[in-house]
Order: sequence, then structure tokens, then C-alpha cells
Amino acid sequence: MTYRRYAITLVALTVALVVLALACLVFGSVDIPVSSIVDIIGGKGSGNKAWDIIILQSRIPMIITAALAGAALSISGLLLQTTFNNPLAGPSILGVSSGAGLGVAIVILALGGSLGGLFGESVGSYLAILVGALLGAGMVLVVLIGFSAIVRSNTMLLIIGILVSYLTSSVVQLLNSVATEEGVHNYVSWGFGNFSGVSVDQMPVYAGIIIVALVGAALMVKPLNALLLGARYATNLGINVSMTRNLLLLITGVLTAVVTAFCGPIGFIGLVVPHIARMSLGTSNHARLVPATILAGAVIALLCALASVCSPHGIIPINAITPIIGVPIILYIIINRRRIQYFN
Repeated sequence: MTYRRYAITLVALTVALVVLALACLVFGSVDIPVSSIVDIIGGKGSGNKAWDIIILQSRIPMIITAALAGAALSISGLLLQTTFNNPLAGPSILGVSSGAGLGVAIVILALGGSLGGLFGESVGSYLAILVGALLGAGMVLVVLIGFSAIVRSNTMLLIIGILVSYLTSSVVQLLNSVATEEGVHNYVSWGFGNFSGVSVDQMPVYAGIIIVALVGAALMVKPLNALLLGARYATNLGINVSMTRNLLLLITGVLTAVVTAFCGPIGFIGLVVPHIARMSLGTSNHARLVPATILAGAVIALLCALASVCSPHGIIPINAITPIIGVPIILYIIINRRRIQYFN
């Protein structure tokens, strides 16, 4: 019965993913006939150059970007919740996203947003933001690793993560106060969250890093299941708990930083989706949770992307949509925490 539930869940998520991807192709601020979309994807072209550009250079990259971002953030949340044995852990809650955001803020507000002198203006711009996000996320993860060795309480560690978020936000505000008007505008626009910012040229870097990190997460299934039983039990199984945690945090940092650099600080997805996967499957076995979380994250992100482009008043920021989905689920989890078993 458990395997049947798992199979049904994966099939349902896969169907939802395909349907939402097709919907994102069809719906948008510009109405394009379905027959023309089929011709464009088939390589025939629609005869309308603007439509060809919208489909091939805007909507398809947006679909790939959203699906990978949702999968990356969701797996990051799952890894953090297992690593810290805390159902409320997530990239945004523990300050990882804030750290990546601080790195981006330093690049945009203090350094002018580019390494153009080294790599050329086009490549240098997004490379500088990517490096800044990776360094910022890494800095926060180092802080969390340090405190996790001292503070044994998961609640206190969560509070430390929130304090780190406040601290990084304070530094960002200070940078805003001395930055140029253009820099502030660019940073604010980036902070809204957007799945349309990855160009075709940037896609290989964005997709390549995320896919490699997702494969790395999938290979950590056995250590993750061992950590559910406690550090002492995992050690008895021959697992190096310290090295495993550091590797999990490294994967989390890379995934969160890449998504934050290219899409902005997307909230709630990393916190909420692992819970959706657990409740759908009724298990904490990571051999099943990891693929379900990847698919569920991609589905939720595509749903948010579709909602953001279907408004008659223009594109809605992603971070204005994710709380609408995330807050009710988190409240349900808090209210029913005694009846929902997460780590067993």
C-alpha cells in the first residue's frame, strides 16, 4: 500500500508538472495561438519573429528556471530539516537565503554589480552576483555549523538563524543608505523574486550547477536516513556524522546561493514543500522523499510562475505569491504538530 501511494504521488506530481509547464507556454502577457507555439517548438517558426523570441528566449527559459529553482529550494529545505532535526528549518528561516542576499547586495550596491574588467560586462555581471551569493550563503552556513557544535537545542539554533537574518538585513540597509540610486533600484528589483531573469546564455551555468547539486543530494539518501535515528546511531552505522553534515550544508549552500543569485530571495518554498512531500507520502524515508520533494518543488514553483504572469496588471513578484501558499501550510503544521510525525 505504501509503494502504491508513492507511485500514485509521483505520477500525480509528474502530470501536474507537465500540465503547468504547458500552461506557462500558452498563457502570458502576450496571447500566442497554440498552433503557433507548436510550430515554434517544432522548429518551423510561427512567421512572427516576436512570438518566436517570446517562446524560445522567454517562456521556455522561465519554465526551466522555475522548475529547477523550486526543486533546489525544496531539497535545501529537506536537507536542513533533517540535518538540524527541525521541521521549521529552511533556507530562509535559518538565514542561508539572507546570507546569499547579503553577498548579492555587496556586489550590486558596493561593487557596482560586475566583474566586467576580468570577464566582459555580460559574463562579469552575473558571475559576480553568483560568487557573491555563494560566499554569503557559505558565511552563514559556517556560522550555523559553529553554533550547532555549541548549542544543542534545535529551537535555539533556529533563533540564531533568525538573528543572523536580522543582522544581514541590517547590513543591507546600511549598504542601501550609501549606494547610488541605480544600485538601489537594481537591488530592490532583484529582491522581488523573478523566474524570468535567466537568459539562454546563462542557462547552462544555472542548470548545470543545480543538477549536479541535486544529484549530490540524491546520493546522500542513506546518511540522511541514518541521521533521522540520531547522531549516535548514525555513528554506530559507520557514518562520519560531522563530515556528512558539512557535506549536506555545502550542497544546501550551493543550491540556495545559485537560486538566490539568479532568481532573487524566494521565500517559503524551501520550508513548505518538504512537509507537503512528507504528508503526501506518509513517510520520512529519504529514498522516496527526495524524488517527491524535487517534483513537488518544481510543481509549486511553476504554479507561482504561472500566477505571476497571468495577472492583467502586469507581472506579480514571486515573493508576493509564495506566502499565500506557504503560510496556511505552516499554520496547519504548527497546529497539528503532535499528530504529524516527521522524523521517524
